[in-house]
Amino acid sequence: MPTDTGAEPGNSDQRAQVGQFVPDDFEVPLRLTTPEFVLEPLGPQHNDEDHRAWTSSIEHIRSTPGFEPGAETADPWPYPMSADDNLADLHMHADHFSRRVGFTYTVLSASSGEVVGCLYIYPDRDDPDVDAQVRSWVRSDHAELDKVLWSEVSRWLADSWPFANVHYASRS
Repeated sequence: MPTDTGAEPGNSDQRAQVGQFVPDDFEVPLRLTTPEFVLEPLGPQHNDEDHRAWTSSIEHIRSTPGFEPGAETADPWPYPMSADDNLADLHMHADHFSRRVGFTYTVLSASSGEVVGCLYIYPDRDDPDVDAQVRSWVRSDHAELDKVLWSEVSRWLADSWPFANVHYASRS
């Protein structure tokens, strides 16, 4: 996703400056392990695999709920970018994670450990009544994982995160 200083791609830190995204005493989960996938914080160490994953699946990602043209996020990503630009983006996401203004996780295959997608948990920039805006994508060759990811992450958010109202586009 594009590099900026915001709490979500294409966004500013305005909401994070107005109020906290998560309470100071909340221990942010560093991992979710399921039989199908593992989530871990996205960082620069994932650059090569992450770049290959999304660049091989741009059209698929654009058809994923939350990323399709006209989606509420108004974020034009994905669009082609170099591996160096992607690395800068991963540094931005890691910085957001450490500052607790947004949380981006890489989705790893539980069987192979390869990067197969990504999950973004950020403040909702448009609706103050929504605690978190959540989006995720998977590679086109792992499309069957999309609904499983949505279901497991939805349960994880409800059970392990301090959010009462989450917007995460459902999967049919």
